[in-house]
Amino acid sequence: MTVGSQVKGCFSSIKSAEATLSLLANKTQDQQTKEVFENTQKILSEVKEDLQKQVIWLGTEESQYKF
Repeated sequence: MTVGSQVKGCFSSIKSAEATLSLLANKTQDQQTKEVFENTQKILSEVKEDLQKQVIWLGTEESQYKF
């Protein structure tokens, strides 16, 4: 498995975790728990954006990491 494939896999996993946190935040009745889910989702969103930039960079700038 190439580095590019690993980064793309990590990106997909983070997208999935972000979606799960959103679902959990919407289902919970406890306000404090909802805030924790939402704050964690925001953090993952930032990580996802950074990883997306890395995926693009790896695909365009580093030919040895082509997918």
